[in-house]
Amino acid sequence: MSTAHHLTPAQVRHYREEGYLLGLPPIVSPAEIPQLNRDLASLMQLLKPGEDAKEIREWHETSRWLFDICMRPRILDIVESIIGPDFYLWASNFFIKEPNTKDIVGWHQDAYYWPLAPHNTVTVWLAFLDSDAGNAAMKVIPRSHLAGLMKHRRSTQTDSVLTLELENGQFREDTAVSLELKAGEISLHDDRIVHGSGANLSARRRVGLTMRYSGTNVKCDLSVNPHFRQYMCRGTDTFKHNPTGTIPTQPFGRLIRQHISVEEAGPEAEKKLRY
Repeated sequence: MSTAHHLTPAQVRHYREEGYLLGLPPIVSPAEIPQLNRDLASLMQLLKPGEDAKEIREWHETSRWLFDICMRPRILDIVESIIGPDFYLWASNFFIKEPNTKDIVGWHQDAYYWPLAPHNTVTVWLAFLDSDAGNAAMKVIPRSHLAGLMKHRRSTQTDSVLTLELENGQFREDTAVSLELKAGEISLHDDRIVHGSGANLSARRRVGLTMRYSGTNVKCDLSVNPHFRQYMCRGTDTFKHNPTGTIPTQPFGRLIRQHISVEEAGPEAEKKLRY
């Protein structure tokens, strides 16, 4: 196994203490970026009228192009440095903010949305275009992952694309760090870190792909999300907790099955899993 792209002890320590990591070498070279975005445009042609990129969720199950991005060895080297040798891929989502739009992502913790236990998930955020403060880069609250899960509230009276957001007063927003990336670079964040992003009031598009990886000890509650599928990345799955997906063969394919989060499952699922 190549160790060329594994994290240094100092980088691992920063991730564990702060809950996020920046400053990594590009995963996608500048020469690859134009084709990367052309391929994304091909994938988006599968959206139906009225849909947007938020619908491209877990399409690595049906699109080999997307699956292969998630399985790039350089990404897997980095993830292995955090969660160990035995882990799987289970989620991918596009987060695209068009220019001059009001949508925000309210402050939240990813782990609150997922029917997974224990918490042992790393999210990789890959920039397809430059992401910075000007076009609403994601922000995190350093060290907030150390506090465990916090109380979220439901609200539809918001510009956020989420309906579950953190209640006020549980963290200091003035400590936020903007995760600024050049196209082709990645950031990492812990599944419990508080994060969100503002509206993109710039004339530039912001495009990011999240890829989620969990240790094989992590089990999904299939009563909440019966569509959960894992794809082994490295190592051995001795736990056998979750169903395994089929590797796609076509370059671009639309996923018909609907995955379900705690947010979508409703208050009863939230109560069952959190309290």
